[in-house]
Amino acid sequence: MSTTGHPDAAGVVVTTPRPVVGVSCAHETIRHGGAWEQPADFVPASYVAAIQRAGGRAVLLPVDPVDAANPGDALRGLDGLILTGGVDLSPASYGAEPDPATTGETPDRDAFEIALARAAQDADLPLLAICRGMQIVAAAGGGTLIQHLPDVLHTDEHRRVAGTLDERNAHGVDLVPGSLAARAVGADAASVRSHHHQALDRLPADWNVTGRATGDGLTEAIERGDRTFCLGVQWHPEADPRSAVIAALVDAARTHATASGRTTR
Repeated sequence: MSTTGHPDAAGVVVTTPRPVVGVSCAHETIRHGGAWEQPADFVPASYVAAIQRAGGRAVLLPVDPVDAANPGDALRGLDGLILTGGVDLSPASYGAEPDPATTGETPDRDAFEIALARAAQDADLPLLAICRGMQIVAAAGGGTLIQHLPDVLHTDEHRRVAGTLDERNAHGVDLVPGSLAARAVGADAASVRSHHHQALDRLPADWNVTGRATGDGLTEAIERGDRTFCLGVQWHPEADPRSAVIAALVDAARTHATASGRTTR
């Protein structure tokens, strides 16, 4: 854990812990610089900005087959972990046959993030799993996914406008009062921003549903009550500057670091 200083009202520099939060990377081919098309490990800048606003330091975790086999090494030195959104999981990762609507799978990323999810839970490292990340948690714990929501809900309510996470893709969620999800959001109901066509079907072992979409009842938040901070949300808090969810993860990471005795010179 690092530290950062800021002046208080009297002008005295106050040093506060700056927890280190690992952020899982996408591994896809991207276009950049006008002429380049290359494989890349990346995260949308909104994740990093949300962590920094909350007083944390983001460390990017690219897909790594060695760390997939030994995930504890990847987590060493981290105070928290965010599993990010992205493309569809390979159905093989949760024991299913592929639906024609499932596209863009990255099996190496699946294996890496599943390993991270399991190791973080075993270590009681503060964990926030966002959208695809929540689906990774499901696969890691023996859960399964609905592969194409319009086939079940007969609507595109959870991805009305492709390629955006603004208010056009907002909808309501209802959260269990007193749950970690409700505490992280700061309310028992909220408007959130979603962009997904898949969702949780069978719940992973040891997790509980604590949030559902207003109206259709789709699972929107899951958590483990036997861990300090272990939360999955199907929406994208990093895309909403008003959201307190990532700040809640950073706070938990700060507490974890302090309890672990990690300090910075």
